[in-house]
Amino acid sequence: MNDYLRTLYPQIVNTKNDNAYDANGNAVAYDKAAVQAYVQAHEYQTKRAAEYPSFAEQFDTLYHGGYDAWKATIDAIKLKYPKV
Repeated sequence: MNDYLRTLYPQIVNTKNDNAYDANGNAVAYDKAAVQAYVQAHEYQTKRAAEYPSFAEQFDTLYHGGYDAWKATIDAIKLKYPKV
């Protein structure tokens, strides 16, 4: 969540519990509901990235199985975690 929080509020450099702070240690107010909505809307990206094969594995699939085999592997993950 911290990465998403910093995406929406780039001035935040540190967090502790539910509190956020800028580079000078000053508290930064943020909209928790907006951050949660952003997380939910982009959660599929994190889940997909965790399941995609490494580049080496993808190149191996392309070499040995061709484009269709590679595409089937990627599409299965995209189907499992669709865009919201």
